[in-house]
Order: sequence, then structure tokens, then C-alpha cells
Amino acid sequence: MNLDDGLESFEHNAEFNPWDRAEQNAVKAFELYDNGRMNEALIAINEALNINPANDRWHFNKALTLDAMDRFDEAIEEFRLALELNPNDIEILNSLAVDYTRTGQYDLSLSIFEQIEKINSDFEPCYCNRIITYTEMGDHETAEQMFYLAQQINERCPLCFYNIGNSFFIRGNYKKAVWCWERTAILEPNHPQINYRIAQSYWNLGDNKMAWQYFIEELRNNPGDKDVIFDFGLFHLHSGNIACAEEKFNRILETEPDNGGAVFYLGEIELNRGNPKNAEKHYRKAMHFNHDLAGPRFRLGQLALQQGRKEEAFGFLASELELDIQQSRILLSIGLMMAELGRLDHAVHCFLRVSELEPSNGVNYLYLAKSLALRGEYDESEQFLDYAIELEPKNPALAVEAARTHLSMGNLQKAHLVLSIARQENKDFSCGMLGFSIRFKTFLSRAREKIRYLLKRFFR
Repeated sequence: MNLDDGLESFEHNAEFNPWDRAEQNAVKAFELYDNGRMNEALIAINEALNINPANDRWHFNKALTLDAMDRFDEAIEEFRLALELNPNDIEILNSLAVDYTRTGQYDLSLSIFEQIEKINSDFEPCYCNRIITYTEMGDHETAEQMFYLAQQINERCPLCFYNIGNSFFIRGNYKKAVWCWERTAILEPNHPQINYRIAQSYWNLGDNKMAWQYFIEELRNNPGDKDVIFDFGLFHLHSGNIACAEEKFNRILETEPDNGGAVFYLGEIELNRGNPKNAEKHYRKAMHFNHDLAGPRFRLGQLALQQGRKEEAFGFLASELELDIQQSRILLSIGLMMAELGRLDHAVHCFLRVSELEPSNGVNYLYLAKSLALRGEYDESEQFLDYAIELEPKNPALAVEAARTHLSMGNLQKAHLVLSIARQENKDFSCGMLGFSIRFKTFLSRAREKIRYLLKRFFR
């Protein structure tokens, strides 16, 4: 007899008063929840609560069901109702604090965790879950403190190692992230996507062999995980294994034909093969499937610019900027293309955003200075040229471009000074015709000053 048959028989062969029906619906909801049938579980638990809304456990179970459906704001309301009936239940408090973290309400989350600690200082989850809260807040030092407090209570908690591993990963400490996640895998071999996370860390460490092994292990356990298949495709793409990358993206499209990300990277593969027309078709299709996907407009803008379709290129690139791009490399490329299109306001905007993301990128300041000079903002341009040289004094190409920009603004002394600094930093530095041009223009400038002086004396 299956679940539905059993419940139906149970309903038809017994007579209940309203309280019995409420209890039976609550039991049914639990069974449905346990079988992953969340919508039906929610209906059943609502029927129970309609009869008896004063049961804190049923509100709690409803909240857990809503959590499983990613309806966190509604779950929070149910946890609050449960707490009105049972204010000091640490399980309810802990779940509420977790949902406050999920919805970015960190102050409320930490307040609840501290309340739990006062009720029961040995309740390990209130420290374990605070690792996540502090990590999301960027307070990694306190996240580590929570980890060590949790370890004093339960040194074999796989979730603690997983959570602090996330903190190390975000900070770029991939070796420690690997160590933590390998501990999680030992303590809980079936932890969701744990081999995938280890693969990502090894990939970032440049250890492609180990990354490949863990990707394979994850797919062996979960062959249909699209996130893992997608990232494995990217891994192959970056490793130069184009055929394997193509197979992974096509595998995703077999079950999800409108996956914009997979279509986009198939376009990248076509572009890499020298087939821009096929690539453009993929980019347009990807944009159609996922309007907010970053990348397709950028590539379409590049292709349009290469083909001389300047207005179309500008439209695509401007649309890409509306997606709030955070990759400095992409922003720098868009800025250069905007400058080439003569859209200096957009170019300056891109370079300023790069300066926020990478404040020590001297080349970006050079491009920013060049764009400002073209807009006639010479004082600001000169300041950013100084930043660029200060950050990368041993970069001869940057020095030459900075000197050329100073020269375009008529600042001969600054141009000469920049090249002098470059020579001091690099004895093999050669500025070629640029140096001659600066010396010649300096000579002409001095000659004109001398002529003006003599003319004033002659006509006195």
C-alpha cells in the first residue's frame, strides 16, 4: 500500500472530531513533507492550523515547509507565530535566525542567536550558523571565533567545517577551504555538493588534476546536477579541452533547452573556432532565453564594432552596463570600446567602476586619464596619470602612453619627467620617436618664447 492509499483508507475508516481531523492532517503533512511533496504538505498543514491555530509545532512545521519551497519571508512569519506560543523554544529561534540570515536581516539574526546563547550556551547550532551570518557580513574574523566556540561543543560537526570553508574560499584562501571541506566529506560523505566545492578550490589553486578528480566524483554521486555539469564545462573550456566543454553544455541543453548560460558558452566555443556568425546566433539566442544574463550583449557589441556597425555596438554595450557588471576585465574592455566609439562619458564611467573594484590597477588609471583628456578635463587627467605612474613605475608601455597623453595636452615638462622616471626604473627603456618628439616640441616652445621676448624688445 502506498502513502496515498494508506491515508485515504485512514480517513474513510475512522470518524474524528475536529481536533482528531486536525491531528490527522498534521500527520499527513509530515508524511508528504518527508516525501518531498511540499505543495500538498502545505495544504495539509494549513487544514490542521485552520482547526487548531494554537499549536506551535504545526506553525513550526509549516515554516519548515515554506523554507523548503524557498519562501523565506512567509516562513519567518510562521516562526514568529510559533514563538508567540512558545517563546523560548531554541529550535524555533534557531530556524528563525537562519531565515533572517537568508533574507539579509543580519542584525535580527545575530540578536536571535544571542538570545539562544543566553537560554542554552551549549546549543552548538547557534554558533555554527553564526559562521554563515558573519561570513555574509564580511566579518571573517568573528566567523572564525564562532567556529572555535562551536568546536568546543562538537568538534565533529560537518556543517561547521563546511561553513568556515566558505569563509576561507571567499577570502581566496583555497588551501584552507580544501582542508575544511575534506573534513566535511569525511564526517558526512553525502553532504550536498561537497566534492563540487573541493573541485572549485583545487581549480582556483591551479591543480587541474585534483579538480578533475573531484568533479568526476561529484558527478558519479549526482550525475544530473546541472550546476556541477555547467561548471565542469567551464573547467574544460578554461583548460583548453573544447570538445569536453561542448559536450557538457550540450548535455545541459538536452534536459533544459532554454538554458541561456549553456547556449552562451556554446557561442564562446564557436567564436574561439573562428565562426563569428554561428557565435552571434548563439549569443542572440542566449539573450532571448535569459534577458538578464551577462555576456551576450558584450560579445554582440564586440562583433558589431568589428564589423563597423557602431550604433548597434553602442546599444549592446550600453545594455550590458545596465546589468551591473562587477568583472573589472569586462568593464575595462567595454570602456575601451566606448572610447573607440567616441562615447567618452560611458568610457569614463567604466574606468571609474574599475577603479572601485581594482584601486591599484595603473593601466586603468591611464585609460581614465586619456578619456578625461579627450573631454578637455586636463587637471583631472594629469592627476590620474600621476596615479598610474606611481602604481606601475616599471611599466614602460604605460610610461610611453602617459607621456604621449601629457604631450597631447601640451604639458611638455610632465611628458619629459615621465620618460625620465621610466629610464631610472628601467635602464633598457627606449621611447624611440616619442622622446625625439618631446625634445623637438620643447625646443620649439623655447624658441617661440625667445622670439616673443625679442619682438617685445624690438617694438618697445
